[in-house]
Order: sequence, then structure tokens, then C-alpha cells
Amino acid sequence: MRRLLTLALAIVLALPACGSGGSATQRREEILVFAAASLTEVFRSMDSGFEYTHPNVRVRFNFGPSDGLATGLAEGAPADVFASASTKWMDAVARTPGVTHREPFARNALTVIFPSGNPAQIGRFADLARPGVKLVLAAPSVPAGTYAREALAKAGILSGAERNVVSNEEDVKGVVQKILLGEADAGIVYRTDVTKAIAGRVATIFIAERDQVAVSYEIGVVKATKHAGAAREFVRYVLGPGQQVLRTAGFLSGL
Repeated sequence: MRRLLTLALAIVLALPACGSGGSATQRREEILVFAAASLTEVFRSMDSGFEYTHPNVRVRFNFGPSDGLATGLAEGAPADVFASASTKWMDAVARTPGVTHREPFARNALTVIFPSGNPAQIGRFADLARPGVKLVLAAPSVPAGTYAREALAKAGILSGAERNVVSNEEDVKGVVQKILLGEADAGIVYRTDVTKAIAGRVATIFIAERDQVAVSYEIGVVKATKHAGAAREFVRYVLGPGQQVLRTAGFLSGL
């Protein structure tokens, strides 16, 4: 009986050691990617492919407006990679706290969206300046808001359209939500924001090439990262296999 008790005790004492060893072999390096809100769906779909080819790295995302993310990084928020929808805000992060391996990786285009019932009878870009139209844009400091106002200015309808703005959203996803909820007649978003999930609930108007603006995305490794190797691997993946994922989602090549 004593031998059996001794053997059982030895087995019980051995179990935590085995469990600890198993956890150690499965432990993965974790990186945090700050990325523009318009990259939410495509980066999430890219994540599984990256982690499959990099099984020792786990990626977490923080999506939001590029200006807000850049401000957070300047104030010391921890992140390993920054993906911006604007070179302006990548420039800001390059100054503080600094970036390495900075590269353009995608381009985009603007489109007008409105509820599928089209209550305001929007038929062309110029209609956004028509009196009574309820227009929603991203805030002026947000890349999507900056680009939208540049396009409206190129079309010569900025002043009229701005009088129609009923809401300035903190990011482009907020613009989409306002339209889905029927709280505005029209909004300006990136064409990649018209995903399969919402395509049947909104209609779109093409913005002529002469009124389009250059929408360029850049990615870089944050200098303050403690996971530089893994962060560089994620950037390489976006610039490599990730390009097909971006094209499938409707982004234009930025290389």
C-alpha cells in the first residue's frame, strides 16, 4: 500500500511539470498592429494566413482612425506595427516615436454610398450639394474625411456639400453605420468598405476619375517595439502574400 501511495504521489507531482513544459513549447510571441479602420476586414482575413506560416507569432489588432492611432503612438501607446490610410499620419509616427521598414502597400478609391431605397434620389456626385440632402462624412482630420473633402473640392461642390453634413464620424466605419441605420441620405467611403456583408443594403455612385484623390496606405515597424523580428515578418507578409488578399478585397496595388 505504501508503495502504491508513493507511486501515486510521484505521478501527481510529475503532472504540473509536464503541463508547464507543454505550455512553454506552445508559447507564442505576440505583436500588436495599429491599423486604419478601413483595413479591418482585410487584415482579419489575412491574419490566419500569416499565423499559419508563422506559427510562433500571434497577431492582435487595434483598428481605428489613422490620426487617432498616430496620436496614441506619439503619447506612448505600445504597438509593434502601424498601418496608416494616409502618408500624413505615417509621417507623424515617423517623427514620434519613429518607424522602420516603412513601405506603401495598397491604394484605394472613394465612392458615394446611400441606403438602397435612395430616399433622397441621389443620382450623381453633384447631388451631395443639393439643398436638403443629409450627408455624413468622416471627420476632417480622419484620412477618409480629408480625402472626401478633397474630392468634393475637385468637383467644385465642397461648400454646398459641407452645408449638408449632419455628422462627422470618427472613422469611415462610422459613416457606413449611419447609412445602414438610415440616419443620412448619403456618405463618402472607400470602395472597399462596400463589403459583401452590406452590399445588398446600400447602393453606390461612381466618382469620376477627375474627382478622385490619391488614397495611399503605408505600413511600418514602430521603433519602440520589443518584437522587431516578428513585426518585420508581418510587414513582409503584407507586402508579399498579403497583396493577393488585398486585391481580392478590392484594394489597388500600392507597390
